[in-house]
Amino acid sequence: MVAVGSVVGNRVVVLGGSITALFAASALSEGYREVVLVDRDELIDVWEARRGAPQGRHINGLIARGARAMEDLFPEITAEMVAAGCPLTDLAGTVKWYINGRPLAQTRAGLTCVAARRPVMEAHVRRRIAALGNVTFMERTDITGLVFSPDKSRVIGARVQRQGEGNQEETLTADLIVDATGRGSRTPVWLEAQGYPRVAEEGTKIGLAYATRHYKLRHDPFGTSHSIISVANPVNPRGAIFTKSDGNRVELTTYGIMGDHPPTDLEGFNQFVKSLSAPEIYEGISDAEPLDDPVLFKFPTTLRRRYELMSRFPDGLLVIGDAVCTPNPVFAQAQTLAALQALALRDLLRTGQAPKAKEFMRTVGRIIDPAWEMTEAINLSFPDVEGKRTPKVQVLLGYMKRLHLAATKDASLTEAFMRSAGLVDPLEALLRPSVVWRVLRHSHAEMPLINGRYLPLIGGRS
Repeated sequence: MVAVGSVVGNRVVVLGGSITALFAASALSEGYREVVLVDRDELIDVWEARRGAPQGRHINGLIARGARAMEDLFPEITAEMVAAGCPLTDLAGTVKWYINGRPLAQTRAGLTCVAARRPVMEAHVRRRIAALGNVTFMERTDITGLVFSPDKSRVIGARVQRQGEGNQEETLTADLIVDATGRGSRTPVWLEAQGYPRVAEEGTKIGLAYATRHYKLRHDPFGTSHSIISVANPVNPRGAIFTKSDGNRVELTTYGIMGDHPPTDLEGFNQFVKSLSAPEIYEGISDAEPLDDPVLFKFPTTLRRRYELMSRFPDGLLVIGDAVCTPNPVFAQAQTLAALQALALRDLLRTGQAPKAKEFMRTVGRIIDPAWEMTEAINLSFPDVEGKRTPKVQVLLGYMKRLHLAATKDASLTEAFMRSAGLVDPLEALLRPSVVWRVLRHSHAEMPLINGRYLPLIGGRS
């Protein structure tokens, strides 16, 4: 093992200034003499939502493993954010979950994360990055393309243009380019223009849209909890995340799938919230002071770009974060996957090796696989979502229905589920004999009886 700080290259250019880019910059700063982050927005000392990050106006968060990864990348940042007024939440103990319309039992499980608005989290992380001596922010700069070697086998730079009259396009040469520009990444088009095959894409049409509003509460509906989460289900395809946040405000993001979207007019928004499975949410906002109007964001399909399956891929280029995979945002996994990719990159650099592009994209694929497989399967629990419901998927959905029912009575099952949903444990951990026994014990009496057997009802079309 080469000592931390061993240099594997001179300059790396990170395309984008998102949380994904910041996580990557932390890792890359250990292996390159210079790290340049390029973004079209202003970044330094920005504490509110940016134009280039519209999802910054909605609830975003790191699930348990992502919070641990961020702490690994930026030691003591959790304590720093809590000291700045961001609540600390335990996903199994201070979140009141309504799944299939019923509240799960709660237990403190050490599955902690910071409940901060996305712009605030980004600002704290950005301040840490700005303090690194070898990182430069290139703000208000448009990214116009990649630069390839003469034989097109390697990316050797990026074309950029600073905003403002009279500025010309320029080339940033680099040993490595990292695309962290999000779902709208132009890398597939740029590669195809250079003769590379079009990257395969997959995803599911879920017709999701969510609307967000912030409040000052006049009474507290949370009790001993920090958050109340009502998860959409096939019977009521509407859900919400209602959480205490920084600045003594609360943040509400409510959503619906397959076109059942929350209205943005005030009466329609409130009536939508009133229809949720968790009555405390409407009770909380009914007399609260609104701080803004509802803002809508539409998310029609999940998307995964399978770079790891490409027969040819150029050296000198990595693609990470939402530029590779945007899962259903309801499960809050995107930022965590980005943090895990950054840790994998850092671990590689600490061995003294520069990343080999094709090999690292396979690593990215392996990081994504378990989260993608789980959430894509859960999407298929909604009958109107089109997709192939294999026997494996049907068994998973049936078992999860039993587990959630049992978790209304057994807090240890809430903990087990949140450890898997939070990517701390693999999904297979829910199949341990002790867990299965508890699921069967607490769910058996309430599952529907079909042909003399207790089986879950699974609907949908293939």
